[in-house]
Amino acid sequence: MTETTPPPSRWIKRLPILAIAVAAVVGAFTLRDQISFDTLAQNREALIAFRDGNFLLASLVFIGAYVAIVSFSLPGATIATLTGGFLFGLFPGVLYNVLGATLGAVAVFLAARAGFGADMAAKLEQKGGAAARLQQGLRENEWSVLLMMRLVPAVPFFLANLIPAFVGTSLFRFAVTTFFGIMPGAFVFTSVGAGLGEVFARGATPDLSIIFAPHVLGPILGLAALSALPILVKRFRKGA
Repeated sequence: MTETTPPPSRWIKRLPILAIAVAAVVGAFTLRDQISFDTLAQNREALIAFRDGNFLLASLVFIGAYVAIVSFSLPGATIATLTGGFLFGLFPGVLYNVLGATLGAVAVFLAARAGFGADMAAKLEQKGGAAARLQQGLRENEWSVLLMMRLVPAVPFFLANLIPAFVGTSLFRFAVTTFFGIMPGAFVFTSVGAGLGEVFARGATPDLSIIFAPHVLGPILGLAALSALPILVKRFRKGA
């Protein structure tokens, strides 16, 4: 067996992340019109009836569906967040949304780390140079960098799940920073979802641009700046 051909056991480890990639591509074409605000509006009465008759089961089904959407990078995460607020209110809706998104992100992280992450992290260390320095810098500031990636989603959510796996990030730190880092944004969208009853009554659509309103975006950026403070302190001390 040549060095360029991975052993069968390695291919088995790569199956989960490959399955996620395939599901993401298929879902992008088959589900983008199925998981939408119109679908939620059309099925709102049936969803409310199911929730009222089976609250615990509805909660578990919703969280499981959210985990599946994030795990397989399916379209509709924003609609799912709105649905969480619509069905369960601001609380426990925001908790369900954050929990589902975090569990889904952890699933992607573990699949990527098992399939490619460990090998890639080792190769970066052996190769040295700028890539290795970047890897070391991320490891030295894991809490701050991971939290900033979640608070200010300049990096798409899916990539923010993969990159930490490829550089050897701690699972515990990844999970904790994901849970708390996505909470501000989830709070905003869940609150919008909690008010969908009035939106449906008017026959309108929700205004998701509220996330960019100064009174909403300002505090989130402030939290991001605060999370970057430890990095600045370290650099200042090294330069002193």
